[in-house]
Amino acid sequence: MSTQQLLHAADRISTWTGKAFAWLIVALMVVVCAEVFKRYALNAPTAWIYDANNMMYGTLFMMCGAYALAHDAHVRGDFLYGSMKPRTQAALDLVLYIVFFLPGIGALTWAGWGYFKYSMSINEQTFNATALPIYPFKFIIPLAGLIVMTQGVAEIIRCVVCLRTGEWTPRLQDAEEMDVVEQQLAASTYVDDEARREAIERTHALEEAAHARGRQADS
Repeated sequence: MSTQQLLHAADRISTWTGKAFAWLIVALMVVVCAEVFKRYALNAPTAWIYDANNMMYGTLFMMCGAYALAHDAHVRGDFLYGSMKPRTQAALDLVLYIVFFLPGIGALTWAGWGYFKYSMSINEQTFNATALPIYPFKFIIPLAGLIVMTQGVAEIIRCVVCLRTGEWTPRLQDAEEMDVVEQQLAASTYVDDEARREAIERTHALEEAAHARGRQADS
């Protein structure tokens, strides 16, 4: 297996995990809407719904972290970083991954496994009238840490390859923001055909200009 295939394999795992757990957004919406109806229309609130919402949102947040890392979507201070050459970016990223990422995610995974084992050993539950088990939720901590660590190792390999070649290796492609904008405009019933076409053309022009600036910064 080549280095690029190895990197894309890690990207696929992170992407699949993020997309699978993204369905929790739908579950959260359904649960919240049902609870609002029960609470205000039927005057029959559910005691455990708050804890369930927290668990689902926490799971969504943790399990989608590797997806964001795989697609370089985490927020960074890009004022200086974006103007650096690829080798300089890779050197900075490599140092930060080694100094901060590996110890931090390693500690999260190790401690999370300890939290999970202790929680399962005492059959930890919530304090509501209808108790919910907590240990399945705490298992998400080491699981998410392991997946993020795997993607982080792939990012470190990317940095090493960039230091050797002077170019970033291509990432596994997923939906771009401009693609989403174009799809929304194409399906809109509130915009006439001419305005829709002009908006899509302007969107592509902005995207091309951004890519041009990126190529200039890399050169």
